[in-house]
Amino acid sequence: MDAIRIRSLAKRYAGKRAVDGFDMTVPQGAIYGFVGKNGAGKSTVMKMIAGLATLSGGEIALFGNTANLTTGRSGGVQRVGALIENPGLLPHMNAFDTMMAQALALGVADPKPVCHALLDQVGLGGTGRKKTSGFSLGMKQRLGLALALIGGPDLLLLDEPLNGLDPEGARAMRNYLVQLNQQRGITIVVSSHVLDQLERMCTHYGVIASGHMVREMTAEQVQAECGDSLTVRTADTAAALAILEDRLPVNPANPVRFAAEPDGSITIFGGFDAAEVSRILHETNQTVLELSTKSHDMEDYFVTLMEDARTEGSR
Repeated sequence: MDAIRIRSLAKRYAGKRAVDGFDMTVPQGAIYGFVGKNGAGKSTVMKMIAGLATLSGGEIALFGNTANLTTGRSGGVQRVGALIENPGLLPHMNAFDTMMAQALALGVADPKPVCHALLDQVGLGGTGRKKTSGFSLGMKQRLGLALALIGGPDLLLLDEPLNGLDPEGARAMRNYLVQLNQQRGITIVVSSHVLDQLERMCTHYGVIASGHMVREMTAEQVQAECGDSLTVRTADTAAALAILEDRLPVNPANPVRFAAEPDGSITIFGGFDAAEVSRILHETNQTVLELSTKSHDMEDYFVTLMEDARTEGSR
């Protein structure tokens, strides 16, 4: 069963569509990195999933329960914990009182030990009577996560939870999220501009641009497409491509993929061996004009996907 299944989702504000024709699938047990530029629609989608905003169209199913189009709430929304945009904190209350207010509102049994345990887990157990108005942004983010975990959700929606955290705090937050996923089986959807942190924990990704889902993929697919590529340019592109497709060894774990470029070159992705490519071309008497390796990183890859989607959408 998928934790989240969205089809043709739409959201209009004052007649303008912030989200339109949006599809999304989050497998149960995944850590799903939700990637997009500011204003792309990430927060809007998360609000609709959490039942905090109504749908203008489409369908959301949480753990197989479909959302009501009028209210935006599904039978699975009670299994959701959310930290979207800024955590709603009362500035005159301390962390423990804030947690207790949330726990009592949700009807949590024996709430005091639950609240103390969650505050300890997010690193706020020692804040005592300090009011949340004096919290740093990172402390507010950690308290927001603790609030989202009250009630024992099966799905966490986290919008930029690493904001305001120093490298050590970001690492601790990341490790805690992985622990929640692996030990408690919580499905997590997390958006962040800190892509190297997502890379360390996500099992799946979705890229959104201008309210549309550009592409969904597994971490393995991203890794394969973000790895090194080999550019090959010969005197006869068609012949070289046919030879390489026929003679390069097959690696099922990391298959080789070819792309014929508009400039007449060939780009090779996946489990290629540059020395083997060179040997094959030499043995088959191909005139090699260029043979060069290029490295790609995740940020470049996602930015390219978003830019291509924006260019295509403006046509």
